[in-house]
Amino acid sequence: METELNFLSAGDQSLVIQLGNSIDLEINQTTRALSYSIEQNSIAGVIELIPSYRSILINFDATIISISELKEICSDNYYNLKNIELPKPKTIEIPTLYGGEYGPDIEFVANNAKLSIEEVINIHTKNIYPIYMIGFTPGFPYLKGLDEKLNTPRLKTPRTSINEGSVGIADNQTGIYPVKSPGGWQIIGRTPLKLFSPNKKNPFIFNIGDNIKFIPISNEKEFSIIKEKINSIEENE
Repeated sequence: METELNFLSAGDQSLVIQLGNSIDLEINQTTRALSYSIEQNSIAGVIELIPSYRSILINFDATIISISELKEICSDNYYNLKNIELPKPKTIEIPTLYGGEYGPDIEFVANNAKLSIEEVINIHTKNIYPIYMIGFTPGFPYLKGLDEKLNTPRLKTPRTSINEGSVGIADNQTGIYPVKSPGGWQIIGRTPLKLFSPNKKNPFIFNIGDNIKFIPISNEKEFSIIKEKINSIEENE
């Protein structure tokens, strides 16, 4: 494995492991594998692992494990990654209603790309998007694989509130807002799926390494029917 570990201090009880300097599939897979390996080993004193595109933040209890011990264990895990088999990724279909009040920026995205709105929808729904990281808000998936035709700059002025389930584009990425929050991405649609359920044992419907496939919804009635079914399931769980 060519990538060398780069350890950075993030405080007296936090350590960052950097595995590269770019958004790259191989680097991301190595990051996921190392995070998974450390997690599976249940290292005493490790409180939390937060993987990103190319790095891992480890929060630990310094009264249980020292930073030098943690670095040594992480290095050992890294050089034995060939023995790690990651969980098989799932592909999650995300029904999405594009345009109108659900996707107020789709016209801007279309004009920026010199495409019709229908072409934007067709291009956005044709690909399968791997989840490279989850962050910003609980369950926000950062997705790789956006067609370069749809690359669109962020909003010049971020919105103070974006609806839960909104599907957006920012530069060369696409993602989904799992909760209502501020944000600066160009909103092209919205899904009725509930991506984050904090009261469930597993609050997210996907994990890093899974894949997303956007499925277009034809109208508001279909959107409402799907949302009602989801709400009914939530109430009965």
